[in-house]
Parts: sequence; C-alpha cells; structure tokens
Amino acid sequence: MSQDVALDLAELVNHLVTEDDEPVDNLFSAKQQRLLARALYSSWRPLPSEESPDEPRPFIADANVGIFYATHRPPLVPDFFLSLDVQVAKDWYEKRHRSYFVWEFGKAPEVVVEIVSNREGHELGSKLKDYAQVGVTYYVVYDPLEQLSQDVLRIYELYLGKRYRLRKDRQLPDVGLQLTLWEGRFEAQAATWLRWCDAEGNLIPTGEERAKLEAERANRETDARQQAEAELARLKEELARREKQVPRKRGRKQ
Repeated sequence: MSQDVALDLAELVNHLVTEDDEPVDNLFSAKQQRLLARALYSSWRPLPSEESPDEPRPFIADANVGIFYATHRPPLVPDFFLSLDVQVAKDWYEKRHRSYFVWEFGKAPEVVVEIVSNREGHELGSKLKDYAQVGVTYYVVYDPLEQLSQDVLRIYELYLGKRYRLRKDRQLPDVGLQLTLWEGRFEAQAATWLRWCDAEGNLIPTGEERAKLEAERANRETDARQQAEAELARLKEELARREKQVPRKRGRKQ
C-alpha cells in the first residue's frame, strides 16, 4: 500500500462512525454475549497454528463491535464474533483501531454469532449474503424463542468461499470448537444458554466455573487424604491393641 493511499484511507476512517452508543437490545442477549466471550478468554486455548506451533495463538472474542469490510459501506455489527491470529492494537484509542477494520487486521473473523430477538434483524436473509461476502467462515444463528423457525440453532459454513451451506452438526472444525445448548445458571439466571465445547465435546467453563471445579477437586483430594490418614491411624490402633492381647511366651526351665 502506497503512502498516499494509506493517508487517504486514514482520512476516510477518521470520518467513519465507529460508535453510536446504542444499547444492547435485551438483557438475555447481553448476558449471552458475555458468556460466549468469558468462557473463551478464561479457559480456551486455540489449536496451535502451523506457522508457530510452539506459541500461544492470539484471538479476539467480542460483542457489538463494528466489522468494517469496505470503505464506503456501513459496518456489520454482530452480537458476537471470534477472530484468530489477531490482537487488539496497543494504541486502541486511535480511530483506526477502535473497531474491527478488516483491512487493518488483514482478515475477516472466523465466527460470527447472531442472537435473534425479533423478526427485524434479517439473520436468515441479507446477513447470510453479507457475512459470506466478508468471508466469515462460520455464521451462527441462535434463535432461543423460535422467532424465525423451529430450528433454535443454525450453523452455516462458507462453501467454496462464496456462500453458506447449513451444517448438519454443531461443529466448527476449522477453529477446533463446537457449540451446544446448555441448561443452567449464568450470572444468577437460569436459562438455555449457547455454550462452547472443545473439539472433543467437553464444555469450556467460565473462570468462575473452573475455579469452582478446582475447589471441588481440591476438597475431594483433601477428603480422600483425611480418610486415608484416619484409616491408617485406625489400623495402627488395631495393631497395637492386638499386640497387647497376645500373651508373652514363658522361658524354659533350666
């Protein structure tokens, strides 16, 4: 990219609206977005890349951030996205780093999730074409209230780099993840949540869940150790008691 082109692009970016301060549409969507992001940042380690197999693989997982893919088109603002092999810039307050500019990061996100709250979002209409045009590998539509169809969860995969086809499973093999619907409590609210699983199908916990699991494991280990110590003490007492009950042999007469 020439210096003149870079300057023109920077000037154009300065005039783009990257934040409009509109709130999230509902409380469930806000919590669902946090759950998707927190689990990945707390407990997920992406599969190593072929280029740097020994180094941790960076990623960005975030919600309600504009994805700018063309200079003269409005951004796409997914409920959640995941992008591998990219990092937030150190000077992220600069205009050109405040949003996800595809030309800055050099790639589109691998995963986009849209959470359906009404029938006005075009999740199964124009957004299918838009995200395919951007080059997003997996487009996920979570429709908990069945606003659009009886399919609560749809996972689309980019086919031949042009358009989406519906996957028959809930796997995202290119990123080493799966999705599942999980009944449980998050932030004190019981609901059916969209959750991540690793490539083997194991639920990826949040930091709080992992801490709880580790505490429970530590308690089990402590209980097992205490039981073993108590059993050892009991056996020693039993052995001492039996030794006291055995009569001593008298010596032979000379």
